[in-house]
Amino acid sequence: MRDVVHAPAELQRALAHLTDRVVVVADIAAAVSLLRALPDVRVVTRDGDALGNHWAHGGSASTPSLLEVQAALDAARRGLVDAAHRGERLRFRITGVEAELADASARADAALAQLHESDAEMAAVAEQLGHLGSAARAALAEADRMAGSIAQAREAGDRDRAALTDLEARLVAAREAPDSEPSTDERDRLAIVASSARAAETEAKLVVGTAEERVRAIAARAAQLDAAAEAERDARERAVLRRTRREREAIVAAAVAFGVAAVLERLEISLSAAGHEREAAEHTRTVRDGELLALRARQRELSAEIEQLTDVVHRDELARAEQRLRIEQLEQRAMEEFGVESDALADEYGPTALVPVFPEPDASPDAPLPESVPYVRAEQEKRARTAERALALLGRVNPLALEEFSALEERHRFLSEQLDDLKRSRKDLMEIVREVDDRVQQVFAAAFEDTAREFEGVFARLFPGGEGKLVLTDPGDMLLTGVDVEARPPGKKVKRLSLLSGGERSLTALALLVAIFKARPSPFYVMDEVEAALDDTNLRRLLGIFEELREASQLVIITHQKPTMEIADALYGVSMRGDGVTTVISQRLREAAPA
Repeated sequence: MRDVVHAPAELQRALAHLTDRVVVVADIAAAVSLLRALPDVRVVTRDGDALGNHWAHGGSASTPSLLEVQAALDAARRGLVDAAHRGERLRFRITGVEAELADASARADAALAQLHESDAEMAAVAEQLGHLGSAARAALAEADRMAGSIAQAREAGDRDRAALTDLEARLVAAREAPDSEPSTDERDRLAIVASSARAAETEAKLVVGTAEERVRAIAARAAQLDAAAEAERDARERAVLRRTRREREAIVAAAVAFGVAAVLERLEISLSAAGHEREAAEHTRTVRDGELLALRARQRELSAEIEQLTDVVHRDELARAEQRLRIEQLEQRAMEEFGVESDALADEYGPTALVPVFPEPDASPDAPLPESVPYVRAEQEKRARTAERALALLGRVNPLALEEFSALEERHRFLSEQLDDLKRSRKDLMEIVREVDDRVQQVFAAAFEDTAREFEGVFARLFPGGEGKLVLTDPGDMLLTGVDVEARPPGKKVKRLSLLSGGERSLTALALLVAIFKARPSPFYVMDEVEAALDDTNLRRLLGIFEELREASQLVIITHQKPTMEIADALYGVSMRGDGVTTVISQRLREAAPA
């Protein structure tokens, strides 16, 4: 088997394990012969059949079924999906390992950097310790020198104090001896010696104090330097510990990097194997897809043929069912309409019976009846269609036709009487309308003549020297005619109202109003500020006409003009008091004339 199947070097071990005790032969006969000789081996033919001692798989003489192909395709797809999943998992693992490797490298670099920093810090600490040691040694030497100086100063002080004591004793003795008074020079000398001794003592004290202060300062400095040196030694020990730990971490990081490189190499090998498996699975899938497409095409063809055959069978069954249903309907119709069973109907009116022929409608009653003819389906169907059309034209028989005819006749008689009443009423109404129109024309003509006559007089009074009149727009139709007012004030040639001034139009309207009052008098008239747009001259003329009107009628005029108020018999006004309440006041100017 190893001579037939080839694989990459990294898969040779797996291939050897899979092909252990597997033999490839030419055909089934050779496989059976080999199994009889070696029952423990597995035999594979070149056609793809696999045989064992108690099992067999394949069969080159038979074509795989659709289910086998579908199962193989599904298995190949699952294998492809599993291989893809394994590849994805390996990629994820590679990504994680690469991240871990990068993290370990970063940690190793950081540890090396920290190691270098600790080395630099240790070097600096060592240098500082050297400086501090030198300073401490110099301070100790200075302390020793100061201690010697202090001892010498103390010895000199002791000598000076002894000399001073001697001198003081001698001075006291000299003072106590009256007879042997020293000379002035001696006293001066002794005083100078005493002063020098005191100055030397003071200076010695100062030197001792200064030396003691310097010793104390040097001791404090030495203590500080000892503490700093101790701290530096501790820091150096900690730096040594950190350096040792970082060296161990660097060793671990190197080991991790080596392990990661090995894992990456193994992962690359696994990815390569998975890629080969995936390519093989894709090739198998392509082959299976082609076979599946061919089988599906064949299946569609067979399904279409089965559907056609099924449709034909269904159509035949539907036709037979419709035929049976039609026969049952015909039998039921014959029973309901004619009261004849199907067997009797077939015997009496079947294809074997003669068909009677009826005479034409316009034939003579004395003419002999035509003889019956044999049954011909086409001719009888034609006669049946003709009879159905004639029957459809006649309509269905209405058993209530007489009652409906009587009701409709009564309704027709009632509506005819109502129509005659309406015609008579319409004639009477039209007569009344004509009488009303005649009366309206007469009244309107009389009223127009009187108003036109009065308008000419009133206009001449309001416009001395002017001319005004009323003209009908359609004298031939007094019902639909309009009235035009022609006014020509003195000194003007225009007659249209729209060309007059506001006061002239107002005065012309008052002339028409007064003309109507005069033509058809009324018991009283109410006018609201009709003279508001008039000047004094025209107002006086209008008031003269009001004087004439109030001789036969009562005038109620709302006005703000003082001349109009002067001619009134009584005045009524509305006034507002100081508290904001309005009140009506009245004033009678002259007594009313006796009735």
